[in-house]
Amino acid sequence: MIAEEEGKAAAEEFRRRHRLGHQPLGDLVALIEQTTDIDVAVLDVARDEHGMAMRDPERDRVFLAVARTPHPMRQRSSLAHELAHVLFGDWNDLNEDEWARRDRDEIRADTFARHLLAPEEGLKDVLAGRPSVDLADLSAVVQRFLVSPAMASIALHQAGLIDGERKADWMSVSTPALAARFGWTDQYRALADEANRTRAPQRLLARAVQGYLEHVVSLRALARLRGVTEESLQADLLEAGLVPPAPEVRWAAPRDIPQVEFDLSGLEEDAGDPPE
Repeated sequence: MIAEEEGKAAAEEFRRRHRLGHQPLGDLVALIEQTTDIDVAVLDVARDEHGMAMRDPERDRVFLAVARTPHPMRQRSSLAHELAHVLFGDWNDLNEDEWARRDRDEIRADTFARHLLAPEEGLKDVLAGRPSVDLADLSAVVQRFLVSPAMASIALHQAGLIDGERKADWMSVSTPALAARFGWTDQYRALADEANRTRAPQRLLARAVQGYLEHVVSLRALARLRGVTEESLQADLLEAGLVPPAPEVRWAAPRDIPQVEFDLSGLEEDAGDPPE
């Protein structure tokens, strides 16, 4: 099976296994964490780094990390791409003779991401009854499935909904340009704001909050994990009613203190006779 076929089949199987149908996927970070045993973080990273999958072989734990970015569609495709590497187990380091395999893994991961985010059946449902697909339809697909115009163009072409010439023309269109032209700039800015924030893995954060409530994690440590100030975090916790209970101080009356018996006979033996 070629890389494209493997990627498409894996994306369809992922949607089928998790009962996702052909509908657009919402918050991809939450979806991955809820449907798999993978922890996901959004981090500050170097400018040219977009995503990474990591595995701890000792604890058999898997982590996905993507860059904080003002480009939400890119972040979603990076997440889906890295999820493919995890599902296919693309872990091993490659030597110089295996670079072709790396290329194949990357093509397979790209294909998986495209079919996961913009499945063919979903595109056909959205555009059913259209005699032809125009730029407004491209905008609707990008806005609905939250993918880049380039990814949407490739998906539309593979679904047989546009020809190669139109695909080539539309691949250079930007998402902000479509949003401005077709009236969803406010939605795009909201998506960009969300994608441009750091985000801790949900399970890790839940455990840290529990630790805070039990006085074993400080407010400062929790704020650092969330990537917010202590003041704003404390306000959020207060609003949610999450306040650590006052530490319980246990007092005891003298009569309640248990009697302790001492045996000093050994001390006298060790001391021996006093010096003259």
